[in-house]
Amino acid sequence: MSGPSYKSSGRVPSAATARLVYSASMKHPFNAATRQMIAARGATFARLGAGAAVPGLKRAAVAIVLAEASDARDTALLLTLRASGLRAHSSQWALPGGRCDPGETPVEAALRELHEELGLHLASADVIGILDDYPTRSGYLITPVMMWAPPGTRPVPNPDEVASVHRIALSEIARVGAFDFVAIPESHRRVVRYDHLGQFIHAPTAALIYQFSELLAGRETRVADLEQPVFAWK
Repeated sequence: MSGPSYKSSGRVPSAATARLVYSASMKHPFNAATRQMIAARGATFARLGAGAAVPGLKRAAVAIVLAEASDARDTALLLTLRASGLRAHSSQWALPGGRCDPGETPVEAALRELHEELGLHLASADVIGILDDYPTRSGYLITPVMMWAPPGTRPVPNPDEVASVHRIALSEIARVGAFDFVAIPESHRRVVRYDHLGQFIHAPTAALIYQFSELLAGRETRVADLEQPVFAWK
C-alpha cells in the first residue's frame, strides 16, 4: 500500500534558507540566566489534565534535557536516534524516555530512562518544568519533563537502545520554518513536522519539541491535537 499523501497547510521555506533566518536575539547562552528563564516559564505553565489517567493509554515519560551546545555557547536539547535493532520505532528520532514502571511517577521514569539510555545521572533537583501530556496513536500518554544538565555533561549512549545522540541548539528550534503543519486524508488533525537538517521528524517527538519552542518564545501552545503520520499509528 502506498504511503499517505501530504498537503501543506503552512509555509514551507527551503531548509537552507530557513536555517539562516534567525537573529542573535534567539540565542540562549548556556548559563544561569537561561536556566532561570526556562524554569520560571515552566513554573507558570498551566498544564492540561496534569496527572489525569486516560482510559486505554499507558503512562510514559520523556526527558527534554538542556545541556551545552556543541559550540559551548548556546543551550541545546539532547535528541537521540534510536538503535536499529529495537522492536518498536527503530532508527527513529526521539527524546530519551520510555514507559513508566508500576508505581513510578513520570519524573522518576524520565530520570531512570535518561540514565539507562544516555548514562546521565540527573536528579529531581535538575527538573525545571513539565509540559502537557501527549496521547499517542500507539497507546501511550507521554509526559515531557524538562531538565537542566550541569556543565560538562557527556552522554554515553547505550548501544542497545541508542544509535547516536545529538545536541540541537535552541536557536535551531527557534528559527523560522523549523516546524510546519500538513494535512493528510486519513485524519482531520494537522500533522506537525520538525525539519532537522533536511529530515522531517514527526510527532510525538516533533509535537513535544514544538511545545517547548513555544514556551521559549513565551507562549502557551497546546499540542495534543497535533497528528502523527500514519506510519506511527501502530
